[in-house]
Amino acid sequence: MRRILLLGGTSEASRLAALLARAGVAAVFSYAGRTEAPIVQPLPTRIGGFGGAEGMARYLRDQDIGAVIDATHPFAAQISRNADAACRAAGVPMLMLRRPAWPVDPGWSRVPDIAGAVAALPCAPTGVFLAIGRQTLAPFAALPHRWLLRLVDAPDAPPLPGARVVLARGPFTAKGDRALMQAHGITHLVAKNSGGAGASAKLDAARDLGVRVVLIDRPAAPDRPQVATPEQALDWLHQTAPRGV
Repeated sequence: MRRILLLGGTSEASRLAALLARAGVAAVFSYAGRTEAPIVQPLPTRIGGFGGAEGMARYLRDQDIGAVIDATHPFAAQISRNADAACRAAGVPMLMLRRPAWPVDPGWSRVPDIAGAVAALPCAPTGVFLAIGRQTLAPFAALPHRWLLRLVDAPDAPPLPGARVVLARGPFTAKGDRALMQAHGITHLVAKNSGGAGASAKLDAARDLGVRVVLIDRPAAPDRPQVATPEQALDWLHQTAPRGV
């Protein structure tokens, strides 16, 4: 079996890495490099970009990669697009490992993107928990709210005017998130529909407290085979192996 490139950064990617290591599958785990202290994996690991789709295609050929499993965050759209284009150029099969999205409660505001989330917030100042990471905060800067941000890594500079930053890595609990929202006077929660049990606590807490939820839809994924669990990804790999992986 030729080597596998596992594009990671999610808990599902880490679980799949453990399965691959136990099965003795030759694989490389790739981090995009946005986290300062990434979780150590049981596979050879590379950190950083490839130089776009063209650079990734070159890597696939040079490293004799037989298959790519994209287990990046559902909102890492550019990475997934680059991987799709690279695999098509190099003739390498590709699988999407994506956790199911969260169901949307009837009272929530469902929006297509960050701009929609900005528009869905009230004009009058209030407490807003922005649970969207640190890459897409700038569009909220013009609003007058008290922001609560929960980040894995400490920012180099204040990411938003009036923001309070809590440093933490999930999984979280509904009890802990209720206490967090109450302590900061949160009335609105903005979250990306990333899915998964480890990040759903904030939604459960918001239901309990009557906090208004603005949920951002996932971007479109490449037209590739898709599975929901690491075990299903391993099954796909075994089925693909006889065809040259």
